[in-house]
Amino acid sequence: MTDVSDKVERAIARFERVTRTIDERDGPARSAARRERQRLNAGAGRTLLQVAIAVGAIWLVAVTIGLLKPIGMFGFLAALLATGIVAAILLARGGRQAITAKPPATDLPNGAMVERFDSYLYKTRSALPAPAQAEIDAISAALPPLKETLERVETLDPNAQDARRLMSIHLPGLIDRYLHVPAAFRSERDGEDKTLDASLVEGLQAGRSALHEITEKLARADMAAFETQGRFIKSRYGEERIDS
Repeated sequence: MTDVSDKVERAIARFERVTRTIDERDGPARSAARRERQRLNAGAGRTLLQVAIAVGAIWLVAVTIGLLKPIGMFGFLAALLATGIVAAILLARGGRQAITAKPPATDLPNGAMVERFDSYLYKTRSALPAPAQAEIDAISAALPPLKETLERVETLDPNAQDARRLMSIHLPGLIDRYLHVPAAFRSERDGEDKTLDASLVEGLQAGRSALHEITEKLARADMAAFETQGRFIKSRYGEERIDS
């Protein structure tokens, strides 16, 4: 009987892995992966541009000095060495930035903050339990429309400020604190009889609801502005006639 139960449990676990893989091939997880690839490609382009500028500057200095005074073989080798060192440093720094999951900086513009938060969620998702991953996917799916709206809003707008705090401080802080707890202790129950996994999911749900409410408020403000503009145009020009 035990062998049968073990087989059933293994079959269920296998089914869950397969369905989770299928879900990730399409839907929010796939969209988040596509956006991350686009960010990585853009970051690689910026890094290569920085390398080209730095190398160009080194050789411009070398040529300028050579026109005034021959630099000789040692000067040429020094320029080559400087080129290699600078290129290696810039490429390594760009690679670390691409791999590291860092919360958004609090001084980023609205659109850039949403992009950085999206990247942070993508990079930390795999380290979270499955129920939390589902919440991460739901948050990620809501970020593109939020970014589109926040890019038109001033940073000091109260709704924008709430969204920025959630993306740069509160939600990353929740995830980071969860990841700092050793896995062996995450199943222990707290004073409210909840495990750390359950508390994480609840916190992510609350954050997702808050971001949804902010997006809805900003969208309704845009709709109200559109309706006001439409009424003004109608009242100003609707009844007028152009003399022939």
